[in-house]
Amino acid sequence: MPATPAWPPKSAPRLFVEQTLSLGAFVQIEGNQAHYLAKVMRVAPGDAVILCDDVTGEWAAEVLDAGKRHVSLEPREHLRPREPVPDFWLCPALLKKDRFDLVLEKATELGVARIAPVITRRCVADKLNADRARMIVTEAAEQCARTALPDLGDPAKLDRLLAEWPPERTLFFADENGGEPAADAFCYHDGPAALLVGPEGGFDEAERSAIRAHPAAKAISLGPRILRGETAAIAGIAVWMAEAGDWIDEE
Repeated sequence: MPATPAWPPKSAPRLFVEQTLSLGAFVQIEGNQAHYLAKVMRVAPGDAVILCDDVTGEWAAEVLDAGKRHVSLEPREHLRPREPVPDFWLCPALLKKDRFDLVLEKATELGVARIAPVITRRCVADKLNADRARMIVTEAAEQCARTALPDLGDPAKLDRLLAEWPPERTLFFADENGGEPAADAFCYHDGPAALLVGPEGGFDEAERSAIRAHPAAKAISLGPRILRGETAAIAGIAVWMAEAGDWIDEE
């Protein structure tokens, strides 16, 4: 007798929704998400879709109806609560669009709690399309099976970021002029933290001096080579997660 297929199947599409989910509460998907489910994934009544709401966690939902403009679903099973996220922020200087897209995507995949874009004197961009950025972050979370979306802040000038910085949060500053090795600094840190990464041309001397003078700032080194802004952001997050974040085996 053939085995009963697992439900929901591992291949079930995954979506974040704005509605808070609960058992049996009907969900109606419209717009681009409905097009994705109906036309790209070709879901039909009875199929499973994994839904996340960034509040209660992850649910297996059954498709009730799949039309051209909407898909109706009903949550059937609560699979996972919203995941705990390390209290770690990324403060990346704005980069060219494609490179900053990569930062948004990988920071989400790696598990940061908040992305707070920064505008510096050498930034080649001074604006961020908030809707597009949120779409990139959401799709990255769906792709990596994350159940918590990172907060996404509005771009702020560096001087404002420093002036409004919460004193209890350590601001690790990726300084191409050198600092304590990142792995050492992160390994012994306890408490909320953030990583500040510069733009393509780096911070200028006045900015570097202002950052170093801030009481919450701590200069770190990401190695002997000068890294691109996007590389520094990704590398720094990876080191943090390995040394102080959620890559640590608690057992």
